[in-house]
Amino acid sequence: MLRNLPQLFLALQFTSPGSELVIGPLSIRWYGLLIASALLIGVSLSQYLAKYRRVNPELLSDLVVWLVVGAIPGARLYYVLFQWDYYRQYPEQIIAIWRGGIAIHGAILGGLLASLVFARLKHVSFWQLTDLVAPSLILGQAIGRWGNFFNSEAFGRPTNLPWKLFIPLEQRPPAFADAQYFHPTFLYESLWDLLVFGILITLFFKYPQAKRGTLFLVYALCYSLGRFWIEALRMDSLMLGPLRVAQVVSLGGAVIGLAGLIWLYGLRRPLPDVVSMRTTSSSSKS
Repeated sequence: MLRNLPQLFLALQFTSPGSELVIGPLSIRWYGLLIASALLIGVSLSQYLAKYRRVNPELLSDLVVWLVVGAIPGARLYYVLFQWDYYRQYPEQIIAIWRGGIAIHGAILGGLLASLVFARLKHVSFWQLTDLVAPSLILGQAIGRWGNFFNSEAFGRPTNLPWKLFIPLEQRPPAFADAQYFHPTFLYESLWDLLVFGILITLFFKYPQAKRGTLFLVYALCYSLGRFWIEALRMDSLMLGPLRVAQVVSLGGAVIGLAGLIWLYGLRRPLPDVVSMRTTSSSSKS
């Protein structure tokens, strides 16, 4: 058994088969396929959770459109702002989202803003919506991170760990051209996201009377803690001076999540919302 361990470790090395899935004459980008799959799975899951909480599932279908409209520009704007030195010289590239350059934190912020407007227009609880979407969001992030694997991007520092990731020469930073293997940070974050998903789903079904906003605050706290330490391994981080932007934002997300939970369960006070509890109870079942 021990004699076979080297072969077992060797099998754990990761090498991308390429960014495209080719089926005969048809070529599909893995990243797009994964994002579309994550979206479909997320919508179905959120609708199922809505039914369980006696909320009209069609409300979640309507919300998805708003989330996409808010998340995609938010993800792009966030990235452009922190790469402004480049885009100031090439402004025509700002809208070229198909060339890459989006950030999950920007997508989350844009989605939250869209959800807030949606909740106000529909007269439903903002926090109730976020609780229904949070498990789908983190599951979608776990799926979407594998797009980085197929694109050979968003990897970490060089490593010789058994689960190392091979990066082609043309994808390596010039300073590390001689290194072949790097930390598979996509895998670290995907596994962390799956763990957070398990926590959220367990809380959802085990504590149906949890206060509104609980699941989203747990999501913000747990995801941010994982992203903070994983980001320290990456070499392509967006920077604000000497600071890694994702780490700063993650630290803020963790503080907000923890403070919100203390507000709910320590001070026993409800989170500010766009509607009252009574209004939400009647409208959510319509």
